[in-house]
Amino acid sequence: QADTWNGLAHTAQQRRQRQKLVARQDWWNRDVEENSNGVGDSSTTDAGASVVTALQYPTVEFTNRSKISCLSFNPYIKSQLACSDYDGTVSLWDVSASGTPILNLGEHEKRTWSVDFSHVDPTRLCSGSDDGKVKIWTTNKRSSVMTIEGKANVCCVRFNPLHGNVLIFGSADHNVHCFDLRNPKQPLSVLRGHRKAVSYTRFLTPDEIISASTDSSLKLWNMRTQECVRTFSGHTNEKNFVGLTTSGSEWIACGSENNTMYSYYRNLSHPAVTHKFGNCNPVTGVEQPEDDPSLFVSAVCWKNKTNTLLSANSQGIIKVLELV
Repeated sequence: QADTWNGLAHTAQQRRQRQKLVARQDWWNRDVEENSNGVGDSSTTDAGASVVTALQYPTVEFTNRSKISCLSFNPYIKSQLACSDYDGTVSLWDVSASGTPILNLGEHEKRTWSVDFSHVDPTRLCSGSDDGKVKIWTTNKRSSVMTIEGKANVCCVRFNPLHGNVLIFGSADHNVHCFDLRNPKQPLSVLRGHRKAVSYTRFLTPDEIISASTDSSLKLWNMRTQECVRTFSGHTNEKNFVGLTTSGSEWIACGSENNTMYSYYRNLSHPAVTHKFGNCNPVTGVEQPEDDPSLFVSAVCWKNKTNTLLSANSQGIIKVLELV
């Protein structure tokens, strides 16, 4: 099984000098000059500091019939968006058209947590659900073309970025499962090491993956040897989905239940940089003097091929951060 990975490409670039994380208070890259020209207002805090606020609004809005759990854009057909929801439905939308889904896929029997488009085949996508099943779909059919039966709730599913027949999923059984769709009855490997449910999986390279668990750890796995290379710890994650994202082959970021974003370098087991959200006023963005222990960072996403990271917390605050 390990030989399956011998042909996979992997990269390990030596780059970046000493780095730190800084918050760019530019509200989605809108600069202060634009705001001063009528897009936003400038208000004054009690301390006398001027705070620039900008009115943010969506260019397109769609309404789903149930709570949305995951979104995935088609990497080839840029206007095609898939979403999974709490009713167990996977919906396909055309963001350039009307606000009606072009396809509803409703075979899952329970809440669907995850959906992902293939990076190799633009017509293929996968989904994972609380019913313990991973389903493979094509965009030109209303029924699934394959079902993988898991033994516990499936929390996340992801296609290999290089090999279209390989996918991984994390499960409530504490394990990461890897399958080749050409032989779906038998997993390529089952990666054991987490003490609680695996909430996220991401490919760092085509033969390396990162997994996140509610045991408050991340793990780096080598798919060739099927071994855990490194365990990352420092953040807190025991009950919530706090997000997981990777940048290139070196940087990993996740949220935490102490309302802080954590970023790890692949060769270090402890956080390289952190950014605490604090308790912000959701309108002005001004930090409040007292912390709210119920707040947590719930989502993170690197901008492709950049040092820019988007992070959001449970209060609805979104921050643009940059490694410099």
